[in-house]
Amino acid sequence: MALLITYFIYILAALFEIIGCFTFWVWLRQDKSIFWLIPGILCLIGFALLLTRSNVDFAGRAYAAYGGIYILTSFMWLWIIEGTRPNQWDIVGGCICLIGATIILCGSRTSLV
Repeated sequence: MALLITYFIYILAALFEIIGCFTFWVWLRQDKSIFWLIPGILCLIGFALLLTRSNVDFAGRAYAAYGGIYILTSFMWLWIIEGTRPNQWDIVGGCICLIGATIILCGSRTSLV
């Protein structure tokens, strides 16, 4: 159950990070109002706070595992929000990242020696 909660936290954190960064993208690349940054900054604060809620003992390990979830969530954003379907290599790479994140999260709870 702890693993599922951690995945949920990471997916939510990824959405907050992507939204926060996307507001900067929209402001700078699409010449939108600087007021786009207000919700963006709030989302980035939420992202940082969410990462501290994961059930992982060390920050570096939490960030490494989060990276795999972030990548997969980014492809979902690409597809749902930006309307561009991930290609086969995006999907394969995303699955490899998810497997890596799971190994990191599960492996940190056990020891090989």
